[in-house]
Amino acid sequence: MKNIPKYFFLMGALLVFTIGGCKEYSTEPTTPTSEAQVLLSYLESHGDYVNALAPSVISAVDVQANILSNPSRQYLIDIRSATDFAVGHIEGAKNVTLANLLTHVKSITATNYDRIVVACYSGQTSAYAASLLRLMGYNNVFSLKFGMASWTAQFATTTWKANIGNSRANDFTATITAKNAVGDLPTISTGKTSGAEILEARVNELLAAGFSTATVTNSTLFAGLSNYYIVCYWPTMEYADPGHIPGAVDYVPKSDLKSSVALQTLPTNKPVVIYCYTGQTSAYVAAYLKVLGYDAKLLLYGANAMIYDKMVAKNMPVFKDSEIKEYPTITGN
Repeated sequence: MKNIPKYFFLMGALLVFTIGGCKEYSTEPTTPTSEAQVLLSYLESHGDYVNALAPSVISAVDVQANILSNPSRQYLIDIRSATDFAVGHIEGAKNVTLANLLTHVKSITATNYDRIVVACYSGQTSAYAASLLRLMGYNNVFSLKFGMASWTAQFATTTWKANIGNSRANDFTATITAKNAVGDLPTISTGKTSGAEILEARVNELLAAGFSTATVTNSTLFAGLSNYYIVCYWPTMEYADPGHIPGAVDYVPKSDLKSSVALQTLPTNKPVVIYCYTGQTSAYVAAYLKVLGYDAKLLLYGANAMIYDKMVAKNMPVFKDSEIKEYPTITGN
């Protein structure tokens, strides 16, 4: 009889522990992982293209050399309008709309080619498009540097020659603006669960939305600088000299836009405008940030449209007549 109370005591204690433990486990609150976090982890663990390789451009000289030496290993896509394509295009190029670009690339055997070259008017739309394809794993995709404007002067007049200038030469400053505090990632909602599925859904959304949703002109920007979070995507030395747009924040290329560094200092409550030298690198960055859900926009033609002469004086990358190669084109569709 003396052992009975001890027996019941032990059984009771075990029962209380078991019930209590199960109850605590079953009601433990969980924080669902956001789609943006799943996608970011996926992208950073699959090459982190924007911080490792971007931009992926190819010159008109190299494209022409490949046409002459090994044309079967190079696939050309022209994403300009059908009208402009008919006026003149590189022989062998396929005219594909931006909205249908991923579908088209999926329809060919991409691995049959050493490079898939995307061409547009100035190299900015094609950089945006090439970035989206690169993020999808097509590592042989390149953007034609400076677009068809580099192929022949016929296409340079209304693009680069009409947009380079010095309209903001007196507006740039050396005053430093600090980055935001670290915040949350944007909210995206595709209904998908894996990184690969979310990525493809986002890429299709952006291609369907068109390039204009990812752009802003410097005249629009300067009309309301405080409406934007401005990213100067230059080395720190150039952020100081020749300076930067007032209020712009320095983000070091291939370094700062990582989750482990400063990516989440970008705001989610206002547009993020990225500018570089020519608008081509910032097109790659804007595509990446838009995939993640940021309201990112590239500044068209970059600093070439604002402080051209200062850039020439400092030997910074600019569009110049020597970029125009006068290679042959063909007409029709």
